[in-house]
Amino acid sequence: MSTGGVTERLPRLLSLVPYLLARPGIPVAEAAADFGISEKQLRRDLELLWMCGLPGYGPGDLVDLSFSGDTVTVTHDAGMRRPLRLTTAEATALLMALRTLADVPGVADTEAVRRAAAKVERAVGDAGLAGVAIDGPSREEAATTAAVRDALAAGNAMRIVYYTAGRDAVSQRTIDPMRLLIVDGRGYLEAWCRRAEAVRLFRLDRVEDVVVLDEPAAPPPDAEPTDVSEGLFRPSADHRSAVLLLEREVRWVAEYYPVDEIAELGDERMQVRLRYADPSWLVRLVLGLGGGARLVEPAELVEAVACGRGRRSARWIGRTVRMGDMMLVVLTVVVGVVLLVVLLLLVLPPVRRFTRANAALRAGVAGRVAVLRALADERRRGSA
Repeated sequence: MSTGGVTERLPRLLSLVPYLLARPGIPVAEAAADFGISEKQLRRDLELLWMCGLPGYGPGDLVDLSFSGDTVTVTHDAGMRRPLRLTTAEATALLMALRTLADVPGVADTEAVRRAAAKVERAVGDAGLAGVAIDGPSREEAATTAAVRDALAAGNAMRIVYYTAGRDAVSQRTIDPMRLLIVDGRGYLEAWCRRAEAVRLFRLDRVEDVVVLDEPAAPPPDAEPTDVSEGLFRPSADHRSAVLLLEREVRWVAEYYPVDEIAELGDERMQVRLRYADPSWLVRLVLGLGGGARLVEPAELVEAVACGRGRRSARWIGRTVRMGDMMLVVLTVVVGVVLLVVLLLLVLPPVRRFTRANAALRAGVAGRVAVLRALADERRRGSA
């Protein structure tokens, strides 16, 4: 029987404890036969398990076994009661990560990643996958990634529109792509930025537009890849920290921005310590989150946020007052027009009657004047 190397022995060691716990007092020969190894190899495995356990590695921390004749019993499992097995959520998350990794060229052996993903998928099964929902990249990020892959494959430069969260600003840049990489579960494009004249990392989900240019990418020979072995965010002496209280609807802040500490507060609320370089950016961030975030410290920025909210409230009240004034003016005009119409309706009939009477009077006077003129002419002719 083959004892196997580390790749065979490790799974066997992890399975031995739950196996023996389910069969106290099992003969060593029977256990060895079930695992397909010799009794000698099984005893070596058991001796190794005696040296395994929880941190502290003192009495009560290590796996403890009891031998009675040719039988063996586990008297302390050191937390290894369950067989090593991923939950459905863990296996599905691993599968999604492997699929994402397989889509990024140059990061790992794509074929090996695809084989590993296929094994995990078979282990989880379609039924398990159907019960867990894990968000993948958005449609926009997937399109950006595809365009970047095309540019890398063709060796062409790119023009991107990029959102810089630290400055809360959008800029257009011409870049020479170097590689795609995944850091902390997020996709990044590493490229030579012609505007900054330096190597920059661009988060793919913050690229708002991308155009592959019809010119070759030409990063300088001294452009070195970024060391991401310890993560992307490197705190410096210039960075300060702030404590934010986040409500459930803005928990995404802890994933979107680099945070040092996270404390769960219940009711899906959390408190985070966030590093920042620009105080005005932090104030804009908190104000932009509305009532979903409250700045706890530093005190001077708490006051700035309060003032900012006060100004916003004043502007809102001012707009409300101006809107009220406008509504009053409109209402006054409408009432005035209605009153004018009513007045005209009341006044016009008497005016018309007066006009007709006045016309009749003028006609009567004119007639009488004509008669008097005729009599006067007749008298002048008689006296002549």
